[in-house]
Formats: sequence, structure tokens, C-alpha cells
Amino acid sequence: MSVSVTEPLAPSHRAPALDEPADLAKLLGDDIIFGRLGPGTRLIEDNLIARFGVTRHFVRQAFVELERTGIVVREKNKGVAVRSLTAREVSEIYEVRELLHRQAALRIALPAAPAVIEQLERLHDEYRRHLGARNFRGVHETNDAFHLAMFAACGNRYLVESIKHYMWLSLLVRSKKTADYDYAVESARDHHLMIQLLKGTDGWALAQLCVDHLQEAKIAYLQAAPGSAVV
Repeated sequence: MSVSVTEPLAPSHRAPALDEPADLAKLLGDDIIFGRLGPGTRLIEDNLIARFGVTRHFVRQAFVELERTGIVVREKNKGVAVRSLTAREVSEIYEVRELLHRQAALRIALPAAPAVIEQLERLHDEYRRHLGARNFRGVHETNDAFHLAMFAACGNRYLVESIKHYMWLSLLVRSKKTADYDYAVESARDHHLMIQLLKGTDGWALAQLCVDHLQEAKIAYLQAAPGSAVV
């Protein structure tokens, strides 16, 4: 059952002026990531216009961007709503994610280039700083930046774009762990090990770690939503 966003957020929660519809799409994506907009929640144009001080065309363009990523859907006679995922859909999305991550990792020439290692070590340090400050927005953004930077080393930009797309599709699943401190600590350990493997020559170990790294969020979601249940 869909839930309507019946009231705009209070002024103290309004975002600063936005330049592009993509900026609004990102902010709404953040609301989904941190559970402020749950699965099935309807996105009401008038409320978003009031909240962000933008035009109806601006909001509709942001909806187009969100639809493109797959995290919202346009429902007939109902408008736009945050996508709900069944357990089967989650399993299928993660099956593709695992295939993409494994293949991208196997395509990285090892040992990785010093510039790649340097960038990943910088992002890893940034991740740990955000984690220490309990800045989970920073943790989330740096996490995605870390993985995209690592997979970019595979040299296939279309593969990397596919990985990015499925990152978006899995946001509803990953949101269950976005602000989980212990989970973030474990992720940091995996990131450190990924960097060490990138300095070596065992591509199969790197690929398996990249696949294993995806499992906890998926398992937590499926345990909370057996059968066809949603988040």
C-alpha cells in the first residue's frame, strides 16, 4: 500500500536553493537512503515545490532522473512513489551486482597502478574520518566513491556505469545498513583488505572479496522481508 507525503517538511529542514533538477534528485535520493522516504511513499509535487522553492517543471525533471535510476516508479493514476522491492527482486538485483563486481575486479591489472592505490587510500582515510565523526552521509558517499574509483581501474567505462546503476537500484536494500556503525566498521576493514590485494597479484581473491562485501546488506534485508515482503 502506498503512503502519501501529506505535508511538506518544516522550514528548518528545507534545502538550500537548487541549481539543477539533478540536485533535487540527489536530495530525494538521500531521503530514501536514510529512510525518511520509505518504500511505497508517494512523492507529491506540490509538497516538493513548497519544500524546495522550485517550479513544477523542475520537480518533474527530477522525477525523470530518479525514474532513470530505478529507485522511484510512476504508478498509473497515482503519480510517482518510492519503489518497493520484493525479496525476489532483491535477489535478482544482487545476482547482477555480484556478476558485475566480480568481472570488474578480475579485469583490474595487478598490481594496480600507484595512482589508483593513492586515490583509494585517500578515500579510505576520508571514510574513516566520517565514521569517527558518525557522519553517515559522508560514510555513504565516500563508500560509493571508493568502489567506483576501484572499479574504474578495470578500464571499461560501460561496466563501471552498470555498477553505478545497480548501486542506485540497491539503495532501498543498502539503506538498512547506511547508519549502522558496526557494519560501517566491517566495511572499512574490507576496504583496507581490498587495497592490500590491489597491491598484490591475486585477482581471484580480490574478486571474491568484492562479492562477499555485498552480502551482509542483502542478507539483512531478506531476513527482515521474507517471501514477497518489502522493506
